Amino acid sequence: MIEEADAISYIKVVSELEALLLEAKLIRLYQPKYNIISKDDKHPLYISITKETYPRVITVRKTDLNIIKSIASFGPFPSSGNVKFVLKLIRRIFPYSDHKIGKRACLYSQIGLCDPCPNDIEKIESGEFKNIARRKYLKNIRNIKSFLDGHLEKVRQGMEKEMKINSKNQDFEQAAEMRNKIQKLEYITSPKISVDSYLENPNLYEDVRQKELAEFKKLLIKFLPEIKKLKRIECFDVAHLHGESATASMVTFIEGTADKSFYRHFRIRQKNSQDDYESMREVARRRKKNLEAWGKPDLIVVDGGAGQLSIFLKEFAEDKIPVIGLAKKFETLVIPGGYLGTTDMRNVRLPKGDVLNLVQRIRNEAHRFAQAYHHKLFARSLFEKDK
Repeated sequence: MIEEADAISYIKVVSELEALLLEAKLIRLYQPKYNIISKDDKHPLYISITKETYPRVITVRKTDLNIIKSIASFGPFPSSGNVKFVLKLIRRIFPYSDHKIGKRACLYSQIGLCDPCPNDIEKIESGEFKNIARRKYLKNIRNIKSFLDGHLEKVRQGMEKEMKINSKNQDFEQAAEMRNKIQKLEYITSPKISVDSYLENPNLYEDVRQKELAEFKKLLIKFLPEIKKLKRIECFDVAHLHGESATASMVTFIEGTADKSFYRHFRIRQKNSQDDYESMREVARRRKKNLEAWGKPDLIVVDGGAGQLSIFLKEFAEDKIPVIGLAKKFETLVIPGGYLGTTDMRNVRLPKGDVLNLVQRIRNEAHRFAQAYHHKLFARSLFEKDK
C-alpha cells in the first residue's frame, strides 16, 4: 500500500473527536482506495439519524444505507470503535433514543442517556406537556446533526443562548443543567474549530497555536514588558479532599501544545495539607530546586488568585521568571502590577477569543493532571484502610 503512494501528508487537529469527524468527512469526499475496500465482507459503519416522529440515532452498514429512511447520515467510520467513541461523547450531552417506540421506558432513560425517552413522551396525557417534551427531544436531535456536521461552535452558541434565556426567566435549574452541558461540550471540543476549517487549511492546528501565543504575549507585554517569549509555559494546580491525599501538578506547554514529557506530579508532604497556600509554597520551592534540571520556563501560570500568585512571585523573584495567576471566577488573569516580584496585582478579565482558549486549555490540563493523581492516591488510601 505504501509503495503505491506518491506522497504522505497529515493534518494535525486538536482532539481525537475532531480527528474522527474529519477522517469520516475526508473519506466521504475523496473515496480513497484503501479506506473504502471492504475487509472480511464487512462494510464501514455510518451514523444515521432516522426519519421518524422521534428520530433515532443508529449505526448502519453501507449496504443498508438505502434501506434506512434517514434525515442525514455521517461517515464512513473505518471501525466500530470509532463510532462508539463518537456516540458515547454525544449521548452524554445530547441524550437520544436508538430504539423504536415501545410500552416501557428504556434502560438508558434511567441513567439520563435517553432523555426524554420517546416511550415516556407518548404516555404523557397533557397535550401541552407532551409537545414540550417532544420539542426538547427534537432539539437534541438537531444539535446532534449539527455536531456530526462539524458545526461545533454553532451548537455551543445555541446552548449558551438557551442558558441565558433560562436564567433570565429565573429557571435556574434548567440554566444550570445547560451550563453543565456547555462545559462538557467545551471540554471535548476546545478550542472550537470547525472540521471544515481543516479541509481549507491543513496547517490550521499550528496556525491557531501561533496566533494564540502571539495574542497572549501581546496582552502580557502591556503589564510585564520583560516577557521576551512564550515558548515554554508551566501551570501549577493543587488538588485534595479536605486535606486528604493532597497533590499538585505541573503541566508544560511548548509552543502552545502540551508536552507530557515535562509533566510532574507532587505529593504534598506538609502536615496541614488542607492549606492551599502552604501547599503552593511547598510546590514552588520544590520546583525551584529543580530549575536547572527540569529547565527554565518563560512563564508560570498559577491556578488561583492573588494569594497563590504572591507565593510563586516571592519564590521566583530572583530567577526573573514571569508569574501570573488565573482566577476561576470570570476567567480572570491576575497579573503583577509592576516589575517581577511586586505585590501590587491587576485583574484582567479575558474576553472570548484566542487568549481565553489558550489559558483555559492550560489550566484545564493542570486541573485534570492534579485530579488524576489525587484520585489515585485517595483510592489507594481507602484500600489500605480496609486491610
